[in-house]
Formats: sequence, structure tokens, C-alpha cells
Amino acid sequence: MEYVVLVDENDNEIGQMEKQAAHIDPHLHRAFSIFLFNSKGELLMQQRALSKYHSPGLWTNTCCSHPRAGETLEEATSRRLMEEMGMVCPMHEVYTFIYKAPVGEGLTEHEFDHVFIGQSDDTPIINHEEVESWKYMTVADLKDDIQLHPEQYTEWFKITFEEMLHHAKSVFPHLN
Repeated sequence: MEYVVLVDENDNEIGQMEKQAAHIDPHLHRAFSIFLFNSKGELLMQQRALSKYHSPGLWTNTCCSHPRAGETLEEATSRRLMEEMGMVCPMHEVYTFIYKAPVGEGLTEHEFDHVFIGQSDDTPIINHEEVESWKYMTVADLKDDIQLHPEQYTEWFKITFEEMLHHAKSVFPHLN
């Protein structure tokens, strides 16, 4: 059974809860989202596995998950990037945001999300229990596709995409 770290609106830990229960009766919990760009400025996208209990088959950022109790965000991001995408990459946190959004099947994500960015030209070696597929996309193509097919992307990705670009451009000025 997996647990999430419950937090207040200042990201102070206030307890733990079983992960699925925290999505049925939405409680604010700590999460992270990783956005990796290659040297061409393309974003590495992941399609969530079709077996995921929420948002199956939707496209989203490179990797996202929850840290375990007692685990630092740096440890958690490195662990999950390896578990999901088979990659190791230096990353750094660029901002946080809080969101609450329905994700289907009567579930709601309510997260205090820490956003990390990094750069890698590695080819992912995906874990098919977590990831259905992957692709690199230019920012321009991604913006167009989100406009044309918003239902094909996760809620959290659509919520934070523009804000992430703003921060990523300060690190990767060549992004359009």
C-alpha cells in the first residue's frame, strides 16, 4: 500500500494517508513534476500506462509522482525518474503550485506540486507498468496540440504548462 505525505498550504507536513484514499476524499498532499528538455529544446513527454488508476493513456510531463515519508524531493525525483523512464539526470526545482482538479473515475488530485526541470538527450527505457509511450515534442507543436486535443493531456500538465515554460526559458533561453 502506498502513502502520500499530507501537507498544509505552506507545504508543512501534517500526516500521511493511503494514496488512493487521498484521491477519493481529496486531501492536499506533496507531489512533484519533472520536465526534461533535450538539447534541441524539445520536451520529453510520457503517455501514462493504460493500467493507471487515473488518467490512463493521457500525455503528460516527463515524470510525476509523490515523495515517500522521510524522503527528500531530490531523492524522490531521482528515484521516480529512474523507475518510470530509466533515466538519470540533474534537475533543479523552479517553482511550486497548488491545484485541485478532477481526474476521472470519481477521483480528484489536490496537490502541492514541486516543479523540477532538467536537460538530457538520453533515450528513455520506460517501465511499461507506469508508461505506455514517450516522445519529444517542440514547445510550438505541444502548444498547438494542447489547443486541438486538450482531452489527451493530464489536468496538472495543462494547469502548469505555461508557468513551467516561463521558468524553463530562464534556464533554456532557446525555447520558443
